[in-house]
Parts: sequence; structure tokens; C-alpha cells
Amino acid sequence: MAEAERIIGTPDTPGAGPGPEQPDASGTDRADGAGRADTASDADASAARPRSRRIAVLFAVAAFAYALDLASKMLVVAKLEHHRPIEIVGDWLKFEAIRNAGAAFGFGEAFTVIFTVIAAAVIVVIARLARKLYSLPWAIALGLLLGGALGNLTDRIFRSPGVFEGAVVDFIAPKHFAVFNLADSAIVCGGILIVLLSFRGLDPDGTVHKD
Repeated sequence: MAEAERIIGTPDTPGAGPGPEQPDASGTDRADGAGRADTASDADASAARPRSRRIAVLFAVAAFAYALDLASKMLVVAKLEHHRPIEIVGDWLKFEAIRNAGAAFGFGEAFTVIFTVIAAAVIVVIARLARKLYSLPWAIALGLLLGGALGNLTDRIFRSPGVFEGAVVDFIAPKHFAVFNLADSAIVCGGILIVLLSFRGLDPDGTVHKD
């Protein structure tokens, strides 16, 4: 009997032979941890992509508004300043070049430096809001504000009579209304859009709240 057991290969003692491989508990834990880390990383990347797109929209709108304002002012200074106004819609709308040391629409000409500081502060605030921006309408609104603020700030810095005291070039002259420029228009449109978004309860991070 012993000889038969030796030929068949039956172990002399129970459990002496190689048994089934046991799973490595520590290896399983490491795999689960790595999987959770990969999932969290993928979620962070997915969340970052919409924000990056919204920030891109913000700066694209700002760049367009700024370029349009800058080009229009250069054209007005070269072709319209010191010339007769150009009638666009009879007496109701004219292009007339003036230099404005005040705020938008000619208000507060005695506070040019203060308005310059305010414009710079607006740019800083918008840059800070961009870090948590997930809403497309807010991106457009902030882009309009940023482009308009940069447009008028450029005049404040680089035009006469001096740095931070420069007069803004205005040229859109509706009848019975103050003369303004495209930067002013962008600021007003951006402000109106922000008011509408606030009434709807939409925050820059994309959340909606109801009061």
C-alpha cells in the first residue's frame, strides 16, 4: 500500500503539497487604492476641462472687445479728430471725436486718477473670478467687462496729458445723450448681462440658487 501511494504521488502528510495560490491581500488593496486614485484624477481632469473652456471664452471675448475698441479709437484719432462730425443717422447719431478725462459717458472729469485705479481693480477682480468660472454666460459678461476696462485703461495710461491721467477717446454721439466709445458699450453690456444672471440666480461657478 505504501509502495502504491509512493507511485501515485500521494503526500505522506496532509497539506504537504503545493496548494492553490492565495490572493495577495496587500496587492489587492494596492490595486483598489490605485483605482480610486485614477478615478479621482479623471474626475479632476474632467472638471478642469469645462473651466478651461470658459476661461478661454472669457479672454477671447475680452480680446475681441479690446481690439475693436483700440482699432476704432486709432481710426477716429487719425481720420476724425479736428474734423467736422460725421452724421450717421441725421442729427440722431453722429461720430464726433472728443477727449474725455472722466468716467464713462463723460461723468466725473475731476477724478481721472480714481477712475484709472477703479479700472485696474476691476481687471484684478475679474482675473480672480476666472479661477472658479464654469458658466458660459458669466464668461461672456466678464469678457465684455474686461475688454472694456482694458480699452479705457489703455487710454488712461498712454494718452495725454500724462500717465494715469490720460483722456479717453469718445466718438459715438447720440442726440441728447453723452458721447461714448466701444469700451463703454462693452462695459455697459457686460454689466447688464451680470444683473440679468444675478436675477436668475446663476453664479459664476455654474450653480443656480433661489432666494
